[in-house]
Amino acid sequence: MRTGLYPGTFDPLTLGHIDIIRRACTMVDRLYIGVAINADKGPLFSLEERVAMVEDNCASIGQDTGVEIITHPFENLLIQCAEDVGASMIIRGLRAVSDFEYEFQMVGMNRAMNSSIETVFLMADAEYQSIASKLVKEIKRLGGDITTFVSADVAAALEQKLG
Repeated sequence: MRTGLYPGTFDPLTLGHIDIIRRACTMVDRLYIGVAINADKGPLFSLEERVAMVEDNCASIGQDTGVEIITHPFENLLIQCAEDVGASMIIRGLRAVSDFEYEFQMVGMNRAMNSSIETVFLMADAEYQSIASKLVKEIKRLGGDITTFVSADVAAALEQKLG
């Protein structure tokens, strides 16, 4: 069984994240969605809220693809999380060249700690390349329309948080 880990803070989960999850399901039999517990980033949504967003939005993807999707909160090193869940690959989404520089450094460090876990990069679909959770929150804070960036339930959650 091929197991992958797709990590992130998912604050909030966007359609770009969902696109990467759906595409990652073509490469694995089991996909862990690692929801990072990172107080330093000061997430808008609690861990429980972010986990619920992932679970609610990914249930149908698992059913459609036959891939077991498991939400897994973590606050240790990414490579340790991958080891904990038995992942043979870490899946990372890239939107732009600027993402690559940081990700390239992370791959090198992760490989130094465990060379048996590969990192696979998926380029964001052109439709989703501009979507970033940080920008979605900012657009909502300033009264903009976010319905083309997130699912309806995530938009409702943002409305409840930010008004």
